[in-house]
Amino acid sequence: MLLVKLELLAALANTLESLSPGAGSKAAFESPKVAAHGDFASTAAMQLAKPLQRKPRELAEQLAAALQATPAFARWVDAIEIAGPGFLNIRLKTAARQQVVREVLEAGPAFGSQPAREDRVLVEFVSANPTGPLHVGHGRQAALGDAICNLLATQGDKVWREFYYNDAGVQIQTLATSTQLRAKGFKPGDPEWPEQAYNGEYIADIAADFKAKKTVRSDDREYTASGDVEDIDSIRQFAVAYLRHEQDLDLKAFQVKFDNYYLESSLYTSGRVAATVQKLIDAGKTYELDGALWLKSTDYGDDKDRVMRKGDGTYTYFVPDVAYHIAKWERGFHQVVNIQGTDHHGTIARVRAGLQAAGVGIPAGYPDYVLHTMVRVVRGGEEVKISKRAGSYVTLRDLIEWTSTDAVRFFLLSRKPDTEYTFDIDLALAQNNDNPVYYVQYAHARICSVLAAWGGDAASLVGADLSPLESPASQALLLQLAKYPAMLTAAAKDFAPHDVTFYLRELAASYHSYYDAERILVDDEPVKRARLALVAATARVLHNGLAVLGVSAPQKM
Repeated sequence: MLLVKLELLAALANTLESLSPGAGSKAAFESPKVAAHGDFASTAAMQLAKPLQRKPRELAEQLAAALQATPAFARWVDAIEIAGPGFLNIRLKTAARQQVVREVLEAGPAFGSQPAREDRVLVEFVSANPTGPLHVGHGRQAALGDAICNLLATQGDKVWREFYYNDAGVQIQTLATSTQLRAKGFKPGDPEWPEQAYNGEYIADIAADFKAKKTVRSDDREYTASGDVEDIDSIRQFAVAYLRHEQDLDLKAFQVKFDNYYLESSLYTSGRVAATVQKLIDAGKTYELDGALWLKSTDYGDDKDRVMRKGDGTYTYFVPDVAYHIAKWERGFHQVVNIQGTDHHGTIARVRAGLQAAGVGIPAGYPDYVLHTMVRVVRGGEEVKISKRAGSYVTLRDLIEWTSTDAVRFFLLSRKPDTEYTFDIDLALAQNNDNPVYYVQYAHARICSVLAAWGGDAASLVGADLSPLESPASQALLLQLAKYPAMLTAAAKDFAPHDVTFYLRELAASYHSYYDAERILVDDEPVKRARLALVAATARVLHNGLAVLGVSAPQKM
């Protein structure tokens, strides 16, 4: 139906242009709020009424008559109804709705996607410091980031996935100290064990491998342990590499890959932090007070000015963030999306203020942020809080091992990022309609079973006569298929992969209803081929939508 819509849109543009030069560029269709009102709606008559000094409803009648006289509307439109002060509700012919089946089968994996363009987008997500295993909050961020990247790619963007982390600082020093104590034979609970040390069993594993002089490799580093328990620098480097390797294993199990790893320490060693601070000083956007250097962030909408450099000479954490985003801009990424926890909300205003104050040409509102809440995990109605391996929290690997990668991804994407989410392990394991990922995957597997029972050449269905698809059940399924491209575009614009999960559940429901209403493998050959084409198109859209989420589309269940 996409081609039908484009033809009708072109006819609307030409008609508007004839009524008022320049109006054609504003031609657009909206989706009626009530499905029974039609397939498309237009407010063009109300928009043009004032400049043309006409009554909106009278103009709507003229516009409707002119549109019905065009070849495109004559071919595809059953009726144009005028409602209210001048709305045009456009109702398509059955044949127009049926065209979506052919479009899906012809486009295949590309259905719903837009042509490639030159826009480059950097999405930064996960960005966990290597101080312990990835927790379920990191899992939600990994699922969000990867799905948002996939959504942007469907719109033709060139997407770059980046993982930013700190390999120095207080947390890393605590990791090194904790590992050194374990290597020396101390453990949590001993008098020598500091209160702030990391207590998980993973620390003992790192210490044992360090003493064994093992070599660890991750996607961005490799290191061989010295084995000397007094060599704190070697312990630090080995522990960081070890945990980066562990994170890579978790992300591999979660089917998430990154194009680049960016180290916070590099911002200091390269001089970027110092250069950024100097830019802000030179721009007159800083001042000294009480031995500290402050940024005039209130000049850019922040609720108060922020300390940049403390009295001891160290920088506050948002300063390297500003330097990092200037680096992103200079690398050619003029759209950047950061996926972070809601605890980073206070960072947004000060980072954006710093970027504006630096005067390097970065526009207001850069970068975009998607903030997410943490995740509660329940099993048997009770909250699960502790993992033996991590010592204090449920890890992403725990969740994958208890359920599956598909379930974790779909569940963590099934709500808006900033809403609280409870992951129910029992529900994720259930093989019934209450389990949303099972429900959607089962629809796909059910169709594959029908196609396998048919045994014909699926490619031949592209040319099937679709006229038999006239029943209410088939029309409802056609309507759902036609919504997919616009849903993708809106979800990409809003960074909203949860919209994809909602859509897939609705599409699966439409298919299950259709399957219950009509036999597919009937004796009447034209009817059978039309119905097979419809369900094959449904399977393709289910597959495409699940792929955006990073979830598999099984052929058998």
